[in-house]
Amino acid sequence: MGKYQLDTRSKVAAAKYQDGKKPTVSNKKERLNQLREAYLQKQQEKK
Repeated sequence: MGKYQLDTRSKVAAAKYQDGKKPTVSNKKERLNQLREAYLQKQQEKK
């Protein structure tokens, strides 16, 4: 391992911190479909 070794509590804290920092992987087509569905629902509610 590296120069600094973490105990179990520190490993959990580091993993939790890194999970929060990960960029969200988004599928553009899926996002577009969600927006389209939301738009259509709003249009139907207005009628």
